[in-house]
Amino acid sequence: MNDTLYALSGVTKHYGAGEIGVRALDGLDLEIAAGELVVIAGPSGSGKSTLLQLLGALDRPTGGQVGFEGHDLAAMGERRLAALRQSEIGFVFQQFNLIPTLTAAENVEAALAPSGMARGGRAGRVDALLERVGLAARRGHLPSQLSGGEQQRVAIARALANEPRVLLADEPTGNLDVANGEAILALLRSLWLEEGLTLVIVTHDPEVAGAAPRVVRLGDGRIADEPSRDAPVILAGAGGDR
Repeated sequence: MNDTLYALSGVTKHYGAGEIGVRALDGLDLEIAAGELVVIAGPSGSGKSTLLQLLGALDRPTGGQVGFEGHDLAAMGERRLAALRQSEIGFVFQQFNLIPTLTAAENVEAALAPSGMARGGRAGRVDALLERVGLAARRGHLPSQLSGGEQQRVAIARALANEPRVLLADEPTGNLDVANGEAILALLRSLWLEEGLTLVIVTHDPEVAGAAPRVVRLGDGRIADEPSRDAPVILAGAGGDR
């Protein structure tokens, strides 16, 4: 079933003004279905990360609408946007953004702090997440004691802490070697298949884009090209109850 999760219409995003102004997005229209895996591809400066920030309710458009389940994110107040980010959206970044003084387990647990979950429940959730990403044996290690691939696995576990329906990944393999990058992509894909997530990956890597069921290519803030398709590739039953 094709349930539209995101519907972007005429979205623009400008930074600065006058001659020094930058038009990061320029009248962009895009729909993403619940349970779909989409890669946003394009060169540096094409608007990829700006688009991801809008999808993640981290920023507001200059013009147009960013619809999430029929609600315009630009019209929401900050408190409602924060609640949406906390409960519905997980983020994975190129820079792992782990707290260096906390262990792997503590980094994941920190994401659960605002949830009000009891300590015992948090510990069980952390253990399950680290097991899911293959790091159960490394739960007590600091980020400095982990490889880049392991740090990104911790970051993915942290992004999943609150059971989001959407996972947004901004160049998740950008700081990794080929082998670790491939392993992280395989992990993300397995999470998409098994958890029914809506997964959006931003990349400039043509090999990452080439393995995706749907690729949206950006150039100068617009969709440059997207092959025609009969229907988005989504997980059966996605978009329903979690």
